[in-house]
Amino acid sequence: MSEIERNGSDDAEHATAPHGRLAGLVLGCIGIVYGDIGTSPLYAMRESLHAASYDGLTRADVLGVISLLIWTLILIVTIKYVFFIMRADNQGEGGTLSLVALVQQALHRRPFWLMAIGMVGISLFFGDAMITPAMSVLSAVEGMTLVAPSFGDFVVPLTLAIIAGLFLVQRWGTQTVSILFGPIMTIWFLTIAVLGLLHIGDDWSILAALSPTYAVGFLFTNGLASFIVLGSVFLAVTGGEALYADMGHFGRKPIRIAWGILVFPALTLSYLGQGALVLSDPEKAENPFFLMAPDWLLLPLVILATAATVIASQAVISGAFSMMKQAVRMGLLPRLEILHTSESQMGQIYLPRVNTILAVGVFVLVIVFGSSSNLASAYGIAVTGDMVITSVLAIILFSSGWKWPVWKVAMLMVPLLVLESLFLAANAIKIVDGGYVPIMIAGTMMLMMWTWMRGSAYVQLRARRGATTLESLIAMLDKSKSRVDVPGTAVFLTSDPEIAPAALMHNLKHNHVLHAQNMIVTVTVATVPYIAAADRMTIDTISDRFLKIDLNFGYMEEPNVPKALALARKQGLKFDIMRTSFFLSRRSFKSDPTGGLPRWQEKLFIGMAKTAADVTGFYRLPTNRVVEVGQQVAI
Repeated sequence: MSEIERNGSDDAEHATAPHGRLAGLVLGCIGIVYGDIGTSPLYAMRESLHAASYDGLTRADVLGVISLLIWTLILIVTIKYVFFIMRADNQGEGGTLSLVALVQQALHRRPFWLMAIGMVGISLFFGDAMITPAMSVLSAVEGMTLVAPSFGDFVVPLTLAIIAGLFLVQRWGTQTVSILFGPIMTIWFLTIAVLGLLHIGDDWSILAALSPTYAVGFLFTNGLASFIVLGSVFLAVTGGEALYADMGHFGRKPIRIAWGILVFPALTLSYLGQGALVLSDPEKAENPFFLMAPDWLLLPLVILATAATVIASQAVISGAFSMMKQAVRMGLLPRLEILHTSESQMGQIYLPRVNTILAVGVFVLVIVFGSSSNLASAYGIAVTGDMVITSVLAIILFSSGWKWPVWKVAMLMVPLLVLESLFLAANAIKIVDGGYVPIMIAGTMMLMMWTWMRGSAYVQLRARRGATTLESLIAMLDKSKSRVDVPGTAVFLTSDPEIAPAALMHNLKHNHVLHAQNMIVTVTVATVPYIAAADRMTIDTISDRFLKIDLNFGYMEEPNVPKALALARKQGLKFDIMRTSFFLSRRSFKSDPTGGLPRWQEKLFIGMAKTAADVTGFYRLPTNRVVEVGQQVAI
């Protein structure tokens, strides 16, 4: 979700933070963290009632649906995320990849099944990032048809225009307008709370829905037919995973405070008010959210709803940028161009290629589905899948990492996992009607990540075959007299510090040149989000002219190699950055019929490699000090 300057999220820090700062964090997370789940009342109640009215809508159906909506918020968001999952922070950071990293630390290894779970989580989130803007903005703009019934033909064009503007401004960042997110969303939550509160009096019996017996009774009474309703009820918690994903930006305490004092009460009052309205006038079930508003307030409410859905969309787009950045850092995708849109806030990033893919995907979804009701079938599978993955990883972490007794883990997580599995099964029923969309998006993403990981491992294996070890090369250089020694420092970036870098070998072979000081630099991404400066660098002297340097970065950090190397001077290493050259090996790939990859995967890997961002920019190397040496690899 949209990122702000990292604040350090442990409760201890926020407990001692000034009151004003805590209030600002609470306001910020209301605008960023709760944008998606905050706009769910626009469609969750409507779609749930439509699903429940297959054989006519009764009072018991309305009470059951409202009870399901409220208790889904309590069980999944309040109990699972607010009380328990948010305890699993990786140096303050949350989200699927942080949970994967914590499990990896607990297991002391990186099994493929764990990375596969992480890839599924990333892929499902990316699908959600496409569907959320389309669904949210469409549902808000459709409210204009209640103001002017003839507006129906303009819903899709206006939605496309709003979405186009949203993606176009990503290049310049959202720092200026993001200061309005908190106040606008606060007004939004207060508005839906007041509207709901005003309509509860339409039928006071709606308060009975606060009892979970109505939710359980609805499920038992309707049997398998209730599965269809569950798929729509789950729309109420889409965006709930943002609480955990954005924990590193705001901290546990502000997110919990915002949920307890404003967001949860507002959502509950909105659903109760919508339910009371429908009980008093069943015809209002067509669009209960907007029909709660008096005629004079309808147009302002549509405008406010549109602003709220744009904020929700911005949050999920920024979240996709952050997720893709982490995936690149962890070696799941090729290097992507990452631009910073703020001088003061490092979290404000823009990924041009990801932005384009998202924009095209959202456009296609709006045009193909045409309405939020049609798109509702595609909405939910991605989120339910992501939440099930979170629960599975949490079970492993609680038992293997935190050493909780089995009975305690089972008592807490098994009921939640069963509930989420029911929601997943309910959403799976909608695959034919549109649920295939997030599955296709996630499947494509997973295929690309698997191909990149497999191809990268195979390329590294091929590179080691017949390669000269660094120690052997140094021994040969000590005996060689055909080279020319030149002053200065040469830095060779490599992924395998045990073998001589290709750029070094080519420089010796073709130029017969060896610098006075040579650094063999390996960049390693840790399983923690941030690395302290004291742990940034490991230096190993292997001869009077060669050093091995391992640079460690967290998966949330920028791998700025020159800045990291500057720390070497504090450790007594003398070199002049202005007399330092960075040697890179630019690999190009060609097909090898005897290669280890299937033909289709080989082509996909080569295509992905060609789109990788420039190494110089990715590692923040000074462009006037970089020497690139070409290398062709057959795969």
